[in-house]
Amino acid sequence: MRELSLHILDVAENGITAGGDCIWIEIDENRKTDQLKIVIRDNGRGMPVEKLENIDDPFITTRTTRRVGLGLSLLAAAAGRCEGTMRVDSKPGKGTEITATFRFNHIDRAPLGDMAATITTLIMGNPGIDFVYSHRIDGNEYGLDTREIRAEMEDLSLSDPVVIHHLTETIRSALKGLSSSASES
Repeated sequence: MRELSLHILDVAENGITAGGDCIWIEIDENRKTDQLKIVIRDNGRGMPVEKLENIDDPFITTRTTRRVGLGLSLLAAAAGRCEGTMRVDSKPGKGTEITATFRFNHIDRAPLGDMAATITTLIMGNPGIDFVYSHRIDGNEYGLDTREIRAEMEDLSLSDPVVIHHLTETIRSALKGLSSSASES
């Protein structure tokens, strides 16, 4: 995948498929320590032991709709190419947490991509699921929690195109502000 945001989209969708009704996505860009850390967590049913034991094997999947599970193996390979790691913690009935690290300035690290589009695509495509998104750039942080947004909205749906457009622009603006603040420090 050309952008890490596509890996994030894939892993988040896996959490939804596994029955998660809340997905947490954390991005931490730390230029001082030369590290990018991505954490995606769900409260789904977790992974079977046989999948955890073969996490890097793209030909092992828990899905019945297809025979291969490329998502995690591709993310692990992307992290490995950039002097990073990928860790999977999963407990049956409790959910799964995927943590991928990358050397931030590694020449082979894919760009993060359009996180605003990734987050709003997840929200729009999964109206019954909650998403908690936090993004740090050199210590400055932006966060979004759909549970809080739903509580503030009266008659609008999170999948309403006007709401999605507003959320997309809000996230883009916030990330641009974080990036600018980090550059000034």
